[in-house]
Amino acid sequence: MATASSDVDTDASLVYNYHRMHMSLGTPQLPADPSTAIFVLCSFDTRVAIRAAELYHAGHGHHLIFSGNVSVLTSGRFTLSEAEHFANVAREMGVPEAAIIVEPRATNTGENVRFTSALLAERGLLSGPERIRRFLLVQKPYMERRTYATFVKQWPNSEEVEFSVTSPVLEWDEYLNEENDRGIVLNAMVGDLVRIREYPARGFQIPQEIPQDVWDAGQRLIAAGYNKHLP
Repeated sequence: MATASSDVDTDASLVYNYHRMHMSLGTPQLPADPSTAIFVLCSFDTRVAIRAAELYHAGHGHHLIFSGNVSVLTSGRFTLSEAEHFANVAREMGVPEAAIIVEPRATNTGENVRFTSALLAERGLLSGPERIRRFLLVQKPYMERRTYATFVKQWPNSEEVEFSVTSPVLEWDEYLNEENDRGIVLNAMVGDLVRIREYPARGFQIPQEIPQDVWDAGQRLIAAGYNKHLP
């Protein structure tokens, strides 16, 4: 029997809010501390780029990093890599070119870590007295938790670096808009919930506790057919 739409939304809201971590952004300062960078994991959702540019202008980071190649969801939607497209959004919002760093090759979160850390190391930004020591990660709301868990696990010498994560401040009933496909978002949220449980054993992420009611909601969504993004 098909799951009622209201039941799907109830379960979706529970999973969505679990993925959001509500972490402190710290106190902004202008000019921003050069040891702090805003790191954007790119996608189809340009509201993430807008959020990052707003955080830059507020003084939350000295560098603004964009990482991402082309995905199934952005092929044909953007004419450039996700990173370049997001960087152009930031430029249009007045972020200076000198602040922007673009990594246009990564196709998953692990590559966001590896490719960007290598690029920053080449530029001398991971060593010396003014090295980057704090990253404010900016992602879609329903990917906050897995992003944080991946960076803490995979970033080189992560014990010497502070990570926090944020996203566009939108509740579940506000998040979906004309640019979002409901099915894509629901499939991604459930898939990431399963990854949060399974990936620590593979060495990809740090462990994160999943409350039983959240896990049960995810299983109901899978049973309802939202199973296209499972690992």
